[in-house]
Amino acid sequence: MSVARTELLPLPTHHATTREFAGVSTRSRALSFSVRRTVRPFIEAWSYAPTLPWPASAIDHLAFPLVPVPGTHRRRVDLPMCPAELLWAQGAAPPAAQVGMDGTAVLYLHGGAFLCCGLTTHRHLVSRISATTGAPVLAVGYRMLPRHPIRRAVEDGLDGLRWLVAHGHPAERVVIAGDSAGGFLTFAVAHEAVRLGIGRPAGTVALSPLTDLDPRGKLDHPNSHRCAVFPRRAVAVLSTLVERAERLGGEGAEPVASPVDLDLSEMPPALIQTGSEEMTYVDAELMARRLQLAGVSAELQVWEKQVHAFQAAAGVVPESSRAIAEIGRFVRELR
Repeated sequence: MSVARTELLPLPTHHATTREFAGVSTRSRALSFSVRRTVRPFIEAWSYAPTLPWPASAIDHLAFPLVPVPGTHRRRVDLPMCPAELLWAQGAAPPAAQVGMDGTAVLYLHGGAFLCCGLTTHRHLVSRISATTGAPVLAVGYRMLPRHPIRRAVEDGLDGLRWLVAHGHPAERVVIAGDSAGGFLTFAVAHEAVRLGIGRPAGTVALSPLTDLDPRGKLDHPNSHRCAVFPRRAVAVLSTLVERAERLGGEGAEPVASPVDLDLSEMPPALIQTGSEEMTYVDAELMARRLQLAGVSAELQVWEKQVHAFQAAAGVVPESSRAIAEIGRFVRELR
């Protein structure tokens, strides 16, 4: 999807916060080595034949070893068009409906290029976010490509937010979070919640977010040759799939706009984390700039040479665990 770009102005200093986290541990290097030789070749192969019946849905089923942290409570939630799952870690506050009071909650939207992953693949990460924030987390198994356009995922995210509101968590106490494509949905759902009058969420947390459906900025950046996860070819192929899904599921509706192209003036504070050499680094940086130019407080954290969505390795990679702790700090400061 091609959109016009305007020249970026200097950041308003009272809203600009960029923090760099230097240092690369041995375990982080091992993770990067591993995904470069396993995940990246798989994505490369997919990019040459994206219309084949790849078993994308099987990825979530095969992720059953990724269990929540010990002591995590979990129960299924049925949203109007998709499944969801409510988790709260040991020591975290239980859902507000169980204790009869309003409380902070997190709405989580998983990554996977709008094509794959789900509740199972992200269960461990979601439970760690619950533990570090001290809040229950509703993870949404939204509808995905190629059967559904992105706006269906946004609708499912909004249904998740409405469910939290109906169960004692006002929108103003809900933090919306997500990784990769879920980062795109994080900003899109927050924007729609404000536009539709559901409420202004407390904040947004985006981990290695995709924020721009136009691939040019990513492909023109040196990181397109450095990224351990995504080959260059896959970026353009995903854009084509998004456009095709929009056409097939059009029904006269406007395509979902990239978060960087929205009117962001009413958005809540944001925490954005990215690895310094990942493909979507440019998306994270651009989103932070656009938020700041709109007068929205946005903290951009750049983690040296961490792989895409490295936070999922918390408990194994020290940088990942520290990044999760930063999420907890950000959410607690919003209260």
